[in-house]
Amino acid sequence: MKHLQHPLRRLAWLTLLAAAPVFAADHLDTPTVTADPAADIGDLFAWTSADGKRLNLVMDVVGQRFSDQVQYVFHVDSGQALGQTTASTVLLCQFDTAGAASCWAGRQDRLQGDVNAPQGRVSQGGRFRVFAGPRDDPYFNNVRGTRSALNAGGDAIAAGQAPQDASGFRRFDEATLKRIRTLWGQTQGGPASNFLAGWKTSAVVVSVDLDLVNSGGPLLAVWGRTERRQATSGHEPPPAGAPIDRMGRALTGNALLATVGEEDIANHLKEAYNRADPAGWAAFATEIGRNLALYDSFDGVPGNQWLADAKDASPKRYQRLAELLADDRLWVDSRQTRCLDYLAVERSAFGSPRADCGGRTPLQNVNAVFRSLLIRGTPDVADDGVSHDDHEHSTTDFPFLSAP
Repeated sequence: MKHLQHPLRRLAWLTLLAAAPVFAADHLDTPTVTADPAADIGDLFAWTSADGKRLNLVMDVVGQRFSDQVQYVFHVDSGQALGQTTASTVLLCQFDTAGAASCWAGRQDRLQGDVNAPQGRVSQGGRFRVFAGPRDDPYFNNVRGTRSALNAGGDAIAAGQAPQDASGFRRFDEATLKRIRTLWGQTQGGPASNFLAGWKTSAVVVSVDLDLVNSGGPLLAVWGRTERRQATSGHEPPPAGAPIDRMGRALTGNALLATVGEEDIANHLKEAYNRADPAGWAAFATEIGRNLALYDSFDGVPGNQWLADAKDASPKRYQRLAELLADDRLWVDSRQTRCLDYLAVERSAFGSPRADCGGRTPLQNVNAVFRSLLIRGTPDVADDGVSHDDHEHSTTDFPFLSAP
């Protein structure tokens, strides 16, 4: 989740126990992104259709409208194995000042016109459909409880009550661990509630034929980016523009980057992250690993994080997961039509086989899966006490997200 117009939303993930917790409130996105909410990616979703014929894609942005100076881009890489892709398809949309869209699926198909009716618009070749307009935000999260819990941990660190071992693991005492767990499952001392109830987003929704995007193999790696708009000639898709924001998996860029340090250092790191092309993503693994160690600390058991090496007390303990997450793409197994398990492709590749497309649908509780894997190595605990959105969304009925 990357929404910036609502500060608590971003704050919940970037407030990660700095030695001086006062810095946490400054860990929002970079000035470049926050200056233009219409270019600020809030979320990215990707999953296969129930009939096994299409890939469904959703990118929502924080702004209440789409900019005619921005192009909205889905990258779909394909290959035979996790982390190894050999082909790529770009699905790109631009909007004019009246909101009419021009969209391309590589050079294979295109559409032009209004796409804001719920049924969207079908491309000229009939290979993809696009909707773009206001929708209810499907993300849900107990922001206030999360903030309180992380502040409790930050207080312990600032007081010197959470010594750090060579791997980066923090030794919180039992009283602090209990306080963190309690606060995380509450909202201001009461039952957990979804702070994001009723939030509205602007969503670009695409449903595309699988054979347009899987030429390299059945495993699809999806990531989204907003770019400065480029001119196009005739019917050709525009070239890539200067990158503004990017997103793959939920939470990686928020929870595991720039969680400690001065604001200018954090901004510099996140600017680099947002602008990096795939060849440069691996450079962020070290920073991600430091923050994986912090998450591993929240249950008091060192090395039980998913993919951590419990026997290695050095920073290498978290290297395998850090490198996996640094390749920040949302993986979909296009051979599967069951799409219930977040990170299913990754978990299958590392010894937990499951017949599931993976990806991410608007119905999944990604907070529970992601944080639980990072804290205790299992994907089954919703630490923040919120398990569903306030609206009903769909994985089968286009445009999938509920009307606002």
